[in-house]
Amino acid sequence: MLPITGPLIAGIVTGSFVIESIFAIPGVGKAFVTSIYNRDYTLILGMTIFYSALLIFLNIVVDIIYPLLDPRITMLTKKEA
Repeated sequence: MLPITGPLIAGIVTGSFVIESIFAIPGVGKAFVTSIYNRDYTLILGMTIFYSALLIFLNIVVDIIYPLLDPRITMLTKKEA
């Protein structure tokens, strides 16, 4: 359950622009959708980089926390001889 938490949280945050667009709630997601309609490439690029960095950050946090909660998982990349 824990390994999917990072992408799940990122999906919830990035899915906000759909909810904000449908229900006309002002927010970052609505600004992103409006920038797509207005062809504001700077804002589109900035939001895309922000959402990508958020996804990468949350995956790294989950990868660090997971071995602490489950002792069967280790962070070693090579097998010790």
